Amino acid sequence: MLDETPDPSGGPAAAESPLIGSLRAAVAAVPGDVPLRLHLAELLLAAGHGDAAVAEAAVALSHAPQDAQAKALMARALTGSAPAAQPATPTSRPTAPAARPAPPARPGGGFDWAAAEQEVGDLVPPRFSGGPDAKEAPLAVDGDADPGDASAFDVEAPDRPGSVRLADVGGMEEVKDRLEAAFLAPMRNPELRRLYGKSLRGGLLLYGPPGCGKTFIARAVAGELGANFISVSINDVLDMWVGNSERNMHEVFETARRQAPCVVFLDELDALGAKRSRTQHTGMRNTVNQLLTELDGVSADNDGVFVLAATNVPWEVDIALRRPGRLDRTLLVLPPDGPARAAILRYHLRERPIESVDLAKLVKVTDGFSGADLAHVCESAAESALLDSVRTGTVRMIGTRDLLGAARAIRPSTEPWFAAARNVAMFANEGGMYDDLLAYLKKARKL
Repeated sequence: MLDETPDPSGGPAAAESPLIGSLRAAVAAVPGDVPLRLHLAELLLAAGHGDAAVAEAAVALSHAPQDAQAKALMARALTGSAPAAQPATPTSRPTAPAARPAPPARPGGGFDWAAAEQEVGDLVPPRFSGGPDAKEAPLAVDGDADPGDASAFDVEAPDRPGSVRLADVGGMEEVKDRLEAAFLAPMRNPELRRLYGKSLRGGLLLYGPPGCGKTFIARAVAGELGANFISVSINDVLDMWVGNSERNMHEVFETARRQAPCVVFLDELDALGAKRSRTQHTGMRNTVNQLLTELDGVSADNDGVFVLAATNVPWEVDIALRRPGRLDRTLLVLPPDGPARAAILRYHLRERPIESVDLAKLVKVTDGFSGADLAHVCESAAESALLDSVRTGTVRMIGTRDLLGAARAIRPSTEPWFAAARNVAMFANEGGMYDDLLAYLKKARKL
């Protein structure tokens, strides 16, 4: 407390005004109230207690790091400049009001909030508009929330800056061939499409270990088609009010139909389309039902709407989503092969200072690494070179030794996924869905 700290002259510090004391008690009761704490800091600074003002401003910034008022007050407190007094006019108030008597305590002890509100009512703006009895309006009432429109979901145009094509995906030739047959060839050849009765709709489920580029491939398909792109995750759909989640799901597909040709990418499908038999919440089951209805296109035509979904755990996805006409094709996205690893490493090293990097040796020792693992290798190698430069005072380049050391220290993040997927592929391969995974496990001698 200020009255317990000696002043610079060596005598006891000046006693606090009753108003500052009252504000201290109020701040102690609600330490997270940033406006109240900033007002206390303003009064401390005006009273000449710069150090105490700095301390209060620092606490306010810890609660609200981007608060412009807190930053400005901290700057003034550090320089010791108190706000200049302003003349009292009908539209302005004195910066430092006269001291008022401290609010009385409640009969049973404790802080008297009503008295404190009267004490600072003309200085601190009201927390809620509409007078002292006004209440905060609810965010929404059941069924009253406005349905989303096209602006509620980010629709990325095909000519957007940074759009990618399949040529930007290194390696993965088998994945590209499957995508060509499912989506790209019918789009590029309308006469053949009509001849063979291939509709401009469809669904494809991408699955595999995390960090292997499923989202990147979906964006590349949209770029290859020259189509708009909508990425949907569970937080875009799920809502606390009954019926709103289903309405959000419907609006996603309505937006895609209006923006056709459009690729709808359902990220983490195991969350959006979890098995209903294991879902206890009725609202989540209804959301899965709505997704099934939208995929069927019962109430609207889905031509020109291409649905791509991605998951790390396809065995957790509701089986109804994978029946013919919905997400009826599955595509295993494996860790990048040799050419893909070389392309990924080049990409992550392109703006870093490197010297004589043996890329072939690095590709060999990173077999089984995901794209995210390879990015981590480059980051760790850069950290090692940076630390050496700091210690020696001489900037040095990133070399093969740094990259190999980082690769040996990192365990591939795909190993736990293959350990879990192996059991599913061997003992729960209904309909041959995981035949491609079994073939890979045998080839890689992981069985």
